[in-house]
Amino acid sequence: MKTPTYNPSPLEVRLADALFKLKPELQKHLPDNKIVDIRCETSTENPLVRLHLVDSDGDPHEIVVRIIQIPDKF
Repeated sequence: MKTPTYNPSPLEVRLADALFKLKPELQKHLPDNKIVDIRCETSTENPLVRLHLVDSDGDPHEIVVRIIQIPDKF
């Protein structure tokens, strides 16, 4: 499948949405942290997923995953 647009590409948007929906599964792999909020921003040039966490000491943390698709090389 050729990608018609890259900013954002349909694949980038679908991957961001998939990560958002995987919150319960991600939580299983972060035993010392609780995901208190997850936000999916798909209208930006490169979609991102923001995870707001609280660790076992009660300290807040923010992790940002930016999704960038490299142009097809055909």
